[in-house]
Amino acid sequence: MDALRFRTEDEVSLEGDLRLPDGPARGSAVLCHPHSRHGGSKDHPVLWAIRAELVGGGLAVLSFNFRGVGGSAGSFGGGRPEVRDVAAAVARVRAEADGPTILCGWSFGALVALLEAIADPTVAGLALVGLPLGDTGLQLPPLPGDAELRAFRRPVLLLSGQGDQFSQRPDLEAVARRLPNAELLVVPGTDHFFWRREDEVATAVAGLAERVLP
Repeated sequence: MDALRFRTEDEVSLEGDLRLPDGPARGSAVLCHPHSRHGGSKDHPVLWAIRAELVGGGLAVLSFNFRGVGGSAGSFGGGRPEVRDVAAAVARVRAEADGPTILCGWSFGALVALLEAIADPTVAGLALVGLPLGDTGLQLPPLPGDAELRAFRRPVLLLSGQGDQFSQRPDLEAVARRLPNAELLVVPGTDHFFWRREDEVATAVAGLAERVLP
């Protein structure tokens, strides 16, 4: 695993970790972490499990810290500036590997990943883990509007824990109905944090990757 730094369009220096597969890369992925003001960072067992599974499947994977987290410069921006962070991460990982790029975000990172994917046609697929919906009490950017969601025809995985207090099934079903190519998966017996269920989350995200990889 290689530690690296890269810069956003607005000249914020971000820290990340890049892992490459043993053989030629089939594509690439970017992982986006939970809320910056609630302990979110690139270093969490859920994200480690997803990274390991995707690298094992032949992807180059970039995990990074949003602005204001860990060694990344800048300060928390409420979600909209963080879209630039994801765009910079996508550009950086695509410099390492040809082929499709998928985005995977967890919680706050899922919403920011969705915003970036809608704006970026180079994103081939999207895994949204614990997408925060409804009245969460968190500082979040707004969900994209109906027209933007209905126009997004690339594969999307919506994944949540059965007891997820921030990403409840009725709210997810409403979003899934607006996304033309969405799959909804609810993991029983767990909540927003997926303690000791990290491998199940990683397997599901790898399945999304297989839908878009050559």
